[in-house]
Order: sequence, then C-alpha cells, then structure tokens
Amino acid sequence: MTQRLHVSVMVLAGLILFLVSIPGTGQTLPRTADGHPDFSGIWTNVTITPFERPKDLAGKEFFTEKEAADYEKLTVTERNRDKRKPGSDQDVATAYNDFWWDSGTRVVKTRRTSIVIDPPDGRVPALTPERQKQLADRLAAIKKRCESPGCEAENGGQLGPADGPEDRPLMERCLAFQGGGPPMLPGAYNNNYQIVQSPNFLAVDIEMAHDVRRIPLDASPHLPSLVRQWMGDSRGRWEGDTLVVDTTNFTDLTRFRGADQNLHLTERFTYLDAETIIYRFTVDDLTAFTKPWTGEIPMLRTKGPLYEYACNEGNSGLAGILSSARFDEKAAADGTHR
Repeated sequence: MTQRLHVSVMVLAGLILFLVSIPGTGQTLPRTADGHPDFSGIWTNVTITPFERPKDLAGKEFFTEKEAADYEKLTVTERNRDKRKPGSDQDVATAYNDFWWDSGTRVVKTRRTSIVIDPPDGRVPALTPERQKQLADRLAAIKKRCESPGCEAENGGQLGPADGPEDRPLMERCLAFQGGGPPMLPGAYNNNYQIVQSPNFLAVDIEMAHDVRRIPLDASPHLPSLVRQWMGDSRGRWEGDTLVVDTTNFTDLTRFRGADQNLHLTERFTYLDAETIIYRFTVDDLTAFTKPWTGEIPMLRTKGPLYEYACNEGNSGLAGILSSARFDEKAAADGTHR
C-alpha cells in the first residue's frame, strides 16, 4: 500500500510539473522531464513587419488593430511581384514570380511597427567610424580588382571579383544565409525552424539553407577564441523560464548588419502563450556599432513540414559567373568585345 501511494504521488507530481500555467494566460506551459519549458516543435517567424521602423512611422511603437490591417493590405498589394506598373517590366525583371515568395501577409502578433525595439526609434545604431573605414577600404580593394576583366559587377548591389569560388560571398555559394541566423530573422521564404530539445542540448534545424544549430545547455565553456565559425559558438543557460543563448566566436565573413568578428549575440526564448515564443536578440559589438541594440519577433507554432532547401545559385549560378569571367578575360586578351 505504501509503495502504491508513493507511485501515485510521483505520478501526480509529474502531472503538475508538465502543466504549470503561463502567468496571466490561463494556459499550460509545455515542459520537459527536467522541468524546463519545452520549445520542441516547428515554428515560423514569417512576417511583413519591417526590420527597422519606417520614417513615416517614426515615434509609433505599435500599430492599432485597424492600422495593422491597413498596413497589411497595402504592403501585400505593393509587394506583388507579378504586378506590372505602367512603362515598367517589373513583372519580368525580378528573379521569381510572386508564387515563389513566402514573405508573409501579417504583421507580428504583438503589432510592433519594427523588429528592432531598442533603440526606441526602431533603427539600428550607426557603425563606428573605425568599422565604416574598414568596410570602405574593403569595398575599395574589391573595386580596384574589378577594374580589370574577370570581375562580376552585380551581386545584390555589391561588387565582387570572380577569379575563383572563394571570391564570392557565402550566401551566393549557398554556404551561409544571414536570415537563418543567428540571429534568426524572417526573409523572403523558408521562414520555418524545427527545435529539438533535450536536457543537455537544444538543436534548431533552419529551413533556410538547411543549417542546424547545436546549442549545449550543460554549462560547458565556449570554444577557444582562436576557433571561429560562420554561425558562431552558442551556449545556452536557463534564467527561470527563459532560455538565454550566448553566441561568440564569429568570423568576419558573415558581417551581420556590418558586425565584425567581435560580435556577441544574446538570444532569449520565452513563451508568450502555448503557441507563441517571444524571440529577442541583443547585438553587442562595440568595435562595429556605436552602442548595443535589440530586436524582437514572435515565433508561431506551425504544423510544418520543413522543406528541403535547394540552392541553385551555388549548384549552377556560380559556374555561370566563373565561366563568364573567363570569357571576359579571353575577350580582353584577344582585343574583342563581348
């Protein structure tokens, strides 16, 4: 009888552990066996909320319900890639038809007017003078190389040599995409994430470019400072019911919004309700930005599935860029014109 009572108490305690209410919502918070919030599942951060607050919304932190509806209607109409403007070839000049894009139709659930929430103006702080000079010098060096044939002049608005594949940026080579993270931000498509959580690790499968972040939760130290990674080195810890992820050890190749290898990113995952994670990130990189800044976006639970990501830019586009550069070089050597 005593053994049965003990088992019953243990079962009851387990049920209480898994059904702890979210304050102020009346909902229960999913938890793992060790008592922490369970973020496992498939989530999306797709939204049309702008990254920085537009100038015409200066001083306005939140939309009203009507303002949000009006903004959504106008934005979806204006962003239609199949729409032809008088005297324009807009519908055929872009890379994809509207069918292929999945950039959302709604503002964020909190109705914020921008993803950047600090500084209060919703704008990313300026780069430091030193960082501006570094980036300007890099661009000048690239332009100098592009004075001779063999340079691809158009790369998302950036100049870039094409002597070999290593000259091309990581995104064009399908090696790393800023939108996938960290930080994890919405983009034109593939805005889904699958989280798998255990007591010692949390893994995030990113639909964009099929990257996987492996985040230890076991209090292990960061990698040595000499070891640098495109997505940085992440370590997680719990502060109450919030998962805090510190990421360091970046390279100077991803350059998120102008950041350098000294970027320290702090991400916070907190349940708003059982179907919504408030994802907040803080960028701390005082050799690149004049002050730290913070963004926030709700991640909504979705059924999925995650789709395989096929990057044709890296599969075939890169070969076309390099072969075109060799053609230009030969034409210049022969004194002919393309």
